[in-house]
Amino acid sequence: MDPNIYSLNQLHQFSSCFIGLHSLNSKSTLKFSQSSTINAFSPRELRPLRLGFRSNSPVVACSSVSEIETETSSPAAKMSVSVSPVYVPTPVNRDTRTPHSGYHFDGTTRQFFEGWYFKVSIPERKQSFCFMYSVENPAFKRTLTTLEMLQHGPRFTGVGAQVLGANGKYICQYSEESQHFWGSRHELALGNTFVANKASRPPSKEVPPQEFNRKVLEGFQVSPLWNQGFICDDGRTYYAKTVNTARWEYSTRPIYGWGDVGSKQKSTAGWAAALPIFEPHWQICMASGLSTGTCFSPSCWIEWDGERFEFQDAPSYSEKNWGGGFPRKWFWAQCNVFEGASGKISLTTAGGLRQLPGLTETFENTALIGVHYDGIFYEFVPWNGVVTWEIAHWGYWNIAAENKTHMVIFTSLGDVIFPSLCYVKSFHTENQNSAKSNTYGYVDLFNVFTGELLSSPVYEQVELEATTTDSGTTLRAPTVEAGLTPACLDTCLGDLTLKIWEKNVGGSKGKLILDVKSDMAALEVGGGPWFNTWKGKTTTPEVIKSALQVPIDVEGMFGLAPFLKPPGL
Repeated sequence: MDPNIYSLNQLHQFSSCFIGLHSLNSKSTLKFSQSSTINAFSPRELRPLRLGFRSNSPVVACSSVSEIETETSSPAAKMSVSVSPVYVPTPVNRDTRTPHSGYHFDGTTRQFFEGWYFKVSIPERKQSFCFMYSVENPAFKRTLTTLEMLQHGPRFTGVGAQVLGANGKYICQYSEESQHFWGSRHELALGNTFVANKASRPPSKEVPPQEFNRKVLEGFQVSPLWNQGFICDDGRTYYAKTVNTARWEYSTRPIYGWGDVGSKQKSTAGWAAALPIFEPHWQICMASGLSTGTCFSPSCWIEWDGERFEFQDAPSYSEKNWGGGFPRKWFWAQCNVFEGASGKISLTTAGGLRQLPGLTETFENTALIGVHYDGIFYEFVPWNGVVTWEIAHWGYWNIAAENKTHMVIFTSLGDVIFPSLCYVKSFHTENQNSAKSNTYGYVDLFNVFTGELLSSPVYEQVELEATTTDSGTTLRAPTVEAGLTPACLDTCLGDLTLKIWEKNVGGSKGKLILDVKSDMAALEVGGGPWFNTWKGKTTTPEVIKSALQVPIDVEGMFGLAPFLKPPGL
């Protein structure tokens, strides 16, 4: 894919768009990639934008050179750069909003952290940017006094902003104070001011970009549709290659939340995530979106290590964690840049060794895999199947799972024995003693006296394998023992294969649903100790598994009394 190159002098007709590009001289060049046509998706068919991200994310790389290159161009490529990031305030009741999008801090002094992760991938450059924000023990706005430590025990406080960027370089700015941090109670919106303009009061809610830039010298704000900030490295990172400063400002158009397109979005950990147990909690807020930051809009780009990255419709992703602290040990992988399929694909998987609530130190293995493909969500979680994994201390990830996705209902003329409770996708019957027109519900089949229905499970199975030769970059994570400290190793240059197929009743592999590859997977291992390869399997007790399968709409329970809705939900 050959880029088109123009000098800034040749682009004088666009001069009004270059406000803020004061550091570019007249010999700078802009490189524009070609873009193929993007088709709109039909909500009726539950199909998202059909995008091939290897060709549909025009990237603009601004750099200073002494000579002008000349390459072929097309009208489509020239027009593609006219798309600019546009700030839009976060709307109410947006379609892709997931449960637990809001800030979960309840005002108590219990041990608490919340962290957010936003990733943008630029396939044409084979580079990714990962923005990580965290707040620890916000009940204490500053470092604890001696009296507070005697009363509550030692606590680590503060706000951190980390970025893992191009070429594996890193930046972190951290403050032990959190009085200028804010988070929306029920929406994915948050921000912090490290250094404010002396003539301005730091923002306490989402504000337009221009207002943020006037008031905040160093800090960030982010929403489902917008991410911007400027931070300076605090000099505490001796173990990684760092950059001195980072600036970013770009818009995002969500495509997938966590569930089928057009359906109510799901809590990643089920309804139990509304309870302060099984911590830390985890929520994928946006499995896939399209982010845009171009130099044809004032100040909209990612500025990194002296280079500006501009992009259009780049694959993006966001998630969050909250609770008392991170798991004892964990692995994670995420990818939404794939080759081998025409539909939009997003994969997220993670597993960990976490402590169960109680007085004893009892731990459990837990893991899940979630795949969005062509508007459909394939969910593999401990309460509807089994997840297994084999993870090296670095360089190798292998995760597999199977899931009973639905029940096939057919007629039987013989005597049958029914389970007492069976999950059915859809069926109709004229029997007056049985349920009618049930869709996605539980039916007590002991009440079907004449016995005309027989269920046969259809399973789906997923396998993914990832490797990397990249040495990785050490990132920080909130910990109870040491606060925001180096705790995990990440790369955005993983080679990954993903396959999903139907599994026949006899156990053999059936119809292949998906078979794709990527060389831009984000991979992580964290915690420890990692003495050897970690082989694990989810072991959820049946009573918990059955409870999590009950379709409880926690958000709906507060519909009549929204003022009782807990923070974060």
